Amino acid sequence: MNQSHHNSQIPNGHILVVACPLQGHAAPLMKLSHQINKVGTKVTLLTKRALTTSSTTECENSDNGIRIISILNDLELKSRWKDQEKLHESVQRVMPGYLKDLLEKSNQSPKIGDRISGVILDSPLAWMSDIPKKLGLKIVVFWCSSPGCLALGLKIPQLIESKFIDNDGTPLKNEKINLLPNLPPMAPTDLMWHFPSDTNIQTSIFHVIKSVSHHMINADWILCNWFHELHPLSHNLTPTILSIGPLLANGQSAGSFHSEDSTCLTWLDKQPKCSVVYVAFGSMSRFTQQQLDELASGLELMGRPFLWVANSTLNNKSTTSYSYKECVGDRGKIVEWAPQEAVLGHPSIACFISHCGWSSLMESLSMGVPLLCWPYFGDQLYTRTCVCDSWRVGLGLKPNENGIVSRNEIKKMVDELLCDGVIRENALRLKGMARESISQGGSSLVDIEYLVKQMKY
Repeated sequence: MNQSHHNSQIPNGHILVVACPLQGHAAPLMKLSHQINKVGTKVTLLTKRALTTSSTTECENSDNGIRIISILNDLELKSRWKDQEKLHESVQRVMPGYLKDLLEKSNQSPKIGDRISGVILDSPLAWMSDIPKKLGLKIVVFWCSSPGCLALGLKIPQLIESKFIDNDGTPLKNEKINLLPNLPPMAPTDLMWHFPSDTNIQTSIFHVIKSVSHHMINADWILCNWFHELHPLSHNLTPTILSIGPLLANGQSAGSFHSEDSTCLTWLDKQPKCSVVYVAFGSMSRFTQQQLDELASGLELMGRPFLWVANSTLNNKSTTSYSYKECVGDRGKIVEWAPQEAVLGHPSIACFISHCGWSSLMESLSMGVPLLCWPYFGDQLYTRTCVCDSWRVGLGLKPNENGIVSRNEIKKMVDELLCDGVIRENALRLKGMARESISQGGSSLVDIEYLVKQMKY
């Protein structure tokens, strides 16, 4: 570790990381905070929601030098954060004023080490970039999705001009577009804002992404949670891109909003090597009761040990994770939330049935675990296309004519995935690349060190 980290007379800088209050955003930013701190720079992580690492509204974790500030109020605590629209309104109402006050107070501190030298904003919060910019601070935007989706966002003006989409993001041509060389073309149904069941939501998501992309291109740097070797040509989009992934906790706090059930690790210890099917869909996916029943039947039908993260938000009922326990016996383990990185790194895991959230994908690639893709919405749709058609590290599940992924489809595709030697080989090859990038002298570690140097006092 850099010796100046221990010398209060020569501070390296103090970076404020501002995370969107969603699990797939806060977790990688917590992991990034660990990486920055390890290089020798002080970090404050600001979020609108309490992490399980903090028990009070504002606290400092003395074990790793990362100060975590969570802004809470009773009304939002009672709502359990299930209403995303209210969550978004709350963030817009509270965060700008708090951020401005925090930056102004810290920069008036007599202690140099308390003064903020740079700000990393989560991409959905990029609209707040004028606040640190007016104070003369370096601004970085963190992009937590794929290279293809970054290209899509940055090319929105050209897509409107070429009449591929209208001013509200609605596709005007039923054809695929090439966004980056060596990546599969993107279908209209893979657009990040694609939400056919509600055009108002689709329009709203489009304008948020358009705004985020505008602010990103004006930031000093764009941080991306992938490794350079995964797609080297993505750096041609803009010279300000820094590849810093895969972001891994490596046993430190992963920044979870949920209480993780570590008993699943003990259960995994008792399973044969490469035998367990891991099933998890993040914190945003929603299933009908019919689909949940079919999934449970499919896990039973496949005849393999499985670990299923069936939290209550899957269908907004509190009994989801426990209603199937009687039928699975000892062969299956069901938990509300799992320490995912540790699970994916366990030798007993054979494959991952996933919603294709980007953070989950990067963890899976880092552990060499092949995927069975079951995306829900947003960037997950194109991530599935890349997993199956470009990187060839997984297969996709296909719903039937009623929109249901059947039990037979689940069993068939698990069997097919686990018999595919090419997919297994590709997964292990990408694991090697991912691990190399975050080792000493690796591309991602070099970019993190470069970033920290640029954000010194």
